[in-house]
Amino acid sequence: MDNRAIGFFDSGLGGLTSIPVLKKTLPNEKVLYFGDTARTPYGSKSPETVRKFSAQIVDYLVSKNVKLIVIACNTVTAMALDMLRDLHPDVPIVGVIEPTARHVAADGVDNVGIIGTKVTIGSGVYAERIHELNPGIRTHSLACPALVPLIEDGIIDNEIMDLTVRYYMDDFVKKNQINSLILGCTHYPLIASNIEKLYPDIKLYNSSAEVISDVVKILTEGELLASENEFPDRFYASDLSESFLRMTDTLFEGYDTKIKLKKLDE
Repeated sequence: MDNRAIGFFDSGLGGLTSIPVLKKTLPNEKVLYFGDTARTPYGSKSPETVRKFSAQIVDYLVSKNVKLIVIACNTVTAMALDMLRDLHPDVPIVGVIEPTARHVAADGVDNVGIIGTKVTIGSGVYAERIHELNPGIRTHSLACPALVPLIEDGIIDNEIMDLTVRYYMDDFVKKNQINSLILGCTHYPLIASNIEKLYPDIKLYNSSAEVISDVVKILTEGELLASENEFPDRFYASDLSESFLRMTDTLFEGYDTKIKLKKLDE
């Protein structure tokens, strides 16, 4: 048994969407989350900048003696997963892309769309991994750069978001006959209801939820499961934006939490 916290991080508030899935599956686990809200979004930044920022955050999480780190960000997973594992070989580090690709490949869908940031889509990592696992699946990728800034600003449950989703996806869905869709950004589960409303016949794959299956496997096989959750979950951000505070309040109502400002060196 190991009662140390699990570290989660993201460019902003999107990675928070993984934590309710963890809490439902493993309620005894304690969380230490870092959202880089002062420097979000990562999806339009260079790979070098993404690697620099993510290395700073992982160094910080390791300094807090976490037992496992979840990269709750598709952009960082695509650009920096191998590098971060090399920097910290003694700490298990998991990303959101591999477990999502495995699920899609195992389901044997014939035609899947992938939406994400410019960096994630430009890397081609989702399509590459899905084709390695199941060459028969057709993949179609689409960058949606305006979605993350809108979500970070809390513009979710309204006509502006619906119009933005339709701007990106109407032709994409029709042209490619999309029947399954990977939400290839951990912010996107926050607008899953918008997408389901506009495209009710499309099956969604949620990368925020899929990664928890790998967390469970690593903790179980490594005998690292917590026996109790005796300390509050901690949520740190490089900028305590109104949206970050509102989202933590919404997602973790009823949980014992501490929210703090933590700025990292540039």
